[in-house]
Order: sequence, then structure tokens, then C-alpha cells
Amino acid sequence: MATYHGGGSASLAAYYAVTPFDGISSKLESLPEYTVGAYSHKSLPLLGSVLTTGSGTPGMTMRAYREHHSVSARQVQEEIHISKTELLFVDYYHENLSGEWYADLDGSLVVDEDCEWELGLMVCGTATLYVNDDLIVDNATDQCMGESFFGQGTVEVRGRVQFKKGETYKIKVHYGSSPTSKLSENHTLLPGGALRVGGCKVIDGKGEIAQATALAKAADQVVICAGLNSDWETEGYDRENMDLPGYLDEMIMAVAEANLNTVVVMQSGTPVRMPWAGKVPAIVQAWYGGNETGNCIADVLFGDVNPSGKLSLSFPVRIQDNPAFLNFRTEGGRTIYGEDVYVGYRYYEFANLPVLFPFGHGLSYTNFEFSDLSVTEKQSTLSVGLSVKNVGPVHGAEVVQVYVSPKTKAKVNRPLKELKGFAKVELAAGETRRVLVEVETKYAVSYWDEERDQWCGEKGEYEVIASDSSYITERTLRMSFSVDETFWWTGL
Repeated sequence: MATYHGGGSASLAAYYAVTPFDGISSKLESLPEYTVGAYSHKSLPLLGSVLTTGSGTPGMTMRAYREHHSVSARQVQEEIHISKTELLFVDYYHENLSGEWYADLDGSLVVDEDCEWELGLMVCGTATLYVNDDLIVDNATDQCMGESFFGQGTVEVRGRVQFKKGETYKIKVHYGSSPTSKLSENHTLLPGGALRVGGCKVIDGKGEIAQATALAKAADQVVICAGLNSDWETEGYDRENMDLPGYLDEMIMAVAEANLNTVVVMQSGTPVRMPWAGKVPAIVQAWYGGNETGNCIADVLFGDVNPSGKLSLSFPVRIQDNPAFLNFRTEGGRTIYGEDVYVGYRYYEFANLPVLFPFGHGLSYTNFEFSDLSVTEKQSTLSVGLSVKNVGPVHGAEVVQVYVSPKTKAKVNRPLKELKGFAKVELAAGETRRVLVEVETKYAVSYWDEERDQWCGEKGEYEVIASDSSYITERTLRMSFSVDETFWWTGL
């Protein structure tokens, strides 16, 4: 499957999606060896992508009724083809259906090996799942509230079934809208309700790691695609920690030890803990790339594109280092933003805490040098100029980041430095170009003065820091300028 989006409102059905396996395979003369390695899902993967309807199209057929499935003479009110088996019925409308209504979902499954599968249902309402008329999952009789569907759905109820290679299995789900659930007696449930049907082959986590390690030992190059998905990164839900799910960390460690030429492609929308970061030669933070995810990843891995992205946030070493760690929860009906302005790199620098990767960090297949820094402040504009040279072997792009650090003690605590401007420049191998970043002085030096309810730019000395990330290195350039008189301002 291609992981190309987050959950909630970001969970849109793409016209197509390229998997990393397909993207990498398109660059090779023969298909690479492949194994699952480890699962990363929280809820079972959606079942619709592996099912077919009676007409042979991917997905399931949904038929809606006014009566329960035990009523033999009931009439179909609407028939719909469902390709994605995660259904939110809050905006579903049919003139003959309201309040308590029912639906049957039907599809067929054929597997390519003898194996055991796990099937699951989450529902706001009631639901049962049958395989060849045998009840496998009952999420109607005894229900328990969970986190699904904005906290108005049940926990995922699962059941297992043995499948044989090549045989066709009929999957049927009986669904009842939210009023059919006994949970509605004590909770206000979503109108119409919701349903999620999932399933996948049961794997032995330790056995998969052993298989992945064996393949890695015999390979010239290993690519591990790991990360999170829409189960973990979605609206209405916060992750409890920064760990990768399941056996992923253990699998990456084992494969990295078996083959030193191991690249980890991390697909996530937020930082994750990486206890193996020092054991692999390369990490590609791929985020969620949309339809072309697999091709984009392959282009970077094979050097067809020289990556030039920069991290838009700091990656902490551990969750306890996060500036909001003590204020994650809502307590007593209040959400307290105790970190104030000390978020991201502002906090880590002020608290002198090491990070896994700093804000603004990002490598490429070439290297750059900064030189000849100039700083002028005229007509209320701060102009920062410098020369950037591509000293590596290939064409690439670099992001010049301009930070400003107050050197005179202010009447309030201030971050050690703050990003005030940036510019991206593309350079051929050996090329040098002058880069100019301009910022209005008031934006470069001011903080919010709560006593006067205005922005304040204090008199004093300020240092300009030109760097390729928020982390100070030997390539960082510095120069100072001064504000001669304190001023206040409002608006833009």
C-alpha cells in the first residue's frame, strides 16, 4: 500500500497512488526482493482494497434498507459501490432512510497462499462480519466505546479465520445506524453513524524480522520503508509517544546490523524516535508525498533528483524533551500552553537540550559554502547578503536561513535567536551566487510587550546569523547591527 496522506480531513481518495516498491522497481531491470518486515498499523488496514464486488470491481457493494437483515421481505432503498471501507454517514442522505436504518456490505476475497487472516470492525452503530455465512466478528452484542470516529465509535473488535490459496470467500457485513447501538442510551452518537472494515494476513513479528535480516545479508543495497500512517496521525487524536509502532525499531536495528548499506525511508508527518539513527548511513524523511509518493522516493534514492528539503521542525531525542511535555493533556476543562514562545528550536536552545535533528536541517548529494556576509540596516529594512558556493560534484539547491539574536538584555526573556528570513538558491557544481535576504527591521527585532499591548523593538545590539540550519556550525556566518532607539508599533 502507498502511504500518501494523513488521517481525518487529509484522508482523501486519490485517483492513483504509487507505492515505494513500484517506484523503486521502475528503476531496476528486475524486481527487487521484498518482505513485509513489520506491520505499522494501529487499526487493521482497510479491507476494501483487496475485495471485489460481484461485478469484479475492487471494493464492496452496499445495499441500504429500512429494516433489519432478519426481515426477509425488506426492500433495497439504495445500492452503492464502496471502494474504501471506512464510511462516515453523517452526510449520507436518502429520502426513505432516517434515524434507524440498516445496510449490508458484500465483497469477495481470494488469497495467494494458505494463511490466517485477522478481520476487524469499528462502528458508531452496530456491525457484524461474516465469512461464507460464518460469524467472525460481532460488534453489536457487547460493545465498548473507543477513540474511533472522534471518540463516538467503538474499539476495534477482531476475529481470525483460516483461508486457503485460490479459494473465493464471501465477506458480508451487517450494519445498523447509530440508534441501533445500546451505547446511544448514554452517549450522543454521530447521526447516521460510521463504519470501518479492516483486515490483513496474520504475521509472526519475530519471524518476519528473521526473514528480513536473511534477505539483507544477501543484498547489495537495502531500503527500509518505515513510519506511521493515518491511524496514528489524524485529527481528534494525539500520539502517546514518539516510538514507531510494533516491531519496526527492532526490525530496523536487525537489518542495519546485517547490512551496512541500509537506507531508511521514513514516512511520517511528525518526529519519531530513532534509536537506530547512528547505525544507518542515510535517512530519507519522505513525509506523505501524495499520488507520486513512490516515484518521488525512488528519484531521490537513485540520485535522479538531488534532495534539498529542510526540516520544518526540530526532531527531539525523546518525548520528554518536547517543550509541551508537561502540558499535553486538557485538565479541568483547560488547555494550558505552558511553553509560551519557547517552542521548537527556541526551547531546545534556551534549555540547552540536544536534539536528534535540528530545525532547518537537510542534506543533499552536494555541499555548499557560505562567505562574504554583509549586513546593512537602512530605511527600516535589514538587508543580509552573502555568497553561496556549490563545492560538491552535482547540481543542487541550498536554503540560506537568517536568524536574529538580541545581544542586549531585554526587559523580558527572549529566545536566543529566531528565524527572520530565508532564501533558496539553485547552483550548478562549482557555481557561486550572491543571495540577498531582506526583512523589515521591526519584524527582525520586536517582541510583544504585554504592558503596552504593542510590539516593542528595543534599543541595543543584535546579531545576524546566516546558517544552513538552526544549528550553529563552522560554516555559520555572523555580523551585528544596532537599533539606536526603542520603538513600539501595532498592526502590520
